[in-house]
Amino acid sequence: MSTSDLAATVHPIDPQARLLRELAELITGALNLELAAGDIDPDARLYGEGLGLDSIDLLEIALVVSKHYGVQLRADDAETAQIFRSLRRLAEYVAAHRTK
Repeated sequence: MSTSDLAATVHPIDPQARLLRELAELITGALNLELAAGDIDPDARLYGEGLGLDSIDLLEIALVVSKHYGVQLRADDAETAQIFRSLRRLAEYVAAHRTK
């Protein structure tokens, strides 16, 4: 058994936690935020209060998420506001709809 196999059995990484981290890294990278990905509260609002993103920021995130995970996010979709409510909601949506 290799060291990485042993680490995976002793400390398995929660897929939801991994996706939250990946999305936070995508967001900070795509928007050039001067905030570490780990500093994003998964339950804080992304838009307006909380992380303080605007509609252009959300459009950039939608494009990056679409490219990386194959998830289609449409501005005219009624559930878009709920999807972008927080990092956790975005992760839940991506987990349920990803094609990559």
